[in-house]
Amino acid sequence: MSSELSPEEPSIIPIGKSQNSEAGLAPLLLTVIELVRQLMEAQVIRRMDAEMLSDEELDRAAESLRQLEEQVIKLCEVFDIDPEDLNLDLGEIGTLLPKSGEYYPGEKSESPSVLELLDRILNTGVVLDGSLDLGLAELSLIHARLQLVLTSKPISQSYRSQESE
Repeated sequence: MSSELSPEEPSIIPIGKSQNSEAGLAPLLLTVIELVRQLMEAQVIRRMDAEMLSDEELDRAAESLRQLEEQVIKLCEVFDIDPEDLNLDLGEIGTLLPKSGEYYPGEKSESPSVLELLDRILNTGVVLDGSLDLGLAELSLIHARLQLVLTSKPISQSYRSQESE
C-alpha cells in the first residue's frame, strides 16, 4: 500500500483524535474558543492578584468563565470530541494550552505553552507595525498598513490621540 494520497482521499489532517467525521471545523473552533477562554481566565487571575477587581466583578467574571467552560464541554459532547484533544501538540513549539494545574499567571515555567506566552505578551503589551501586500498572477491587489496594539491594559488617551495625528 502506497503512503501517497490518492485524489479521492482528503489531504487535510483532522485536528484531535475524534473519530466523528461529522465534526467538520468544530474541533478547530472549539480549540480557539478554549484558548481565548483560558487567556481571559489568566487575565482575571492577574487582576484578582493585583486587587484590581471588586468582589462583584470577580464573581461576574468567574460565573461567565464557568458558563463558557460548561458550553465548551457540552459542544465537545455534541460533536463527540474529547476535551483533551483541544490541547494541540505543536511539536517543538510545545502545546497550545498548559496541562491542568501546571500554570498560574505570573509564574514562569520551563517549557511554556502558547497560551502562557500569549498571556505574558498581553500582560506586558506589544505593538506590531507593518504592511501587507496581497497579489495574484503578478498583480498587486490588496495593500494594507497594519498597526496593532496587543495588551490587557487600557490604552491611554494620549496614545490614541498620538496615533490619530
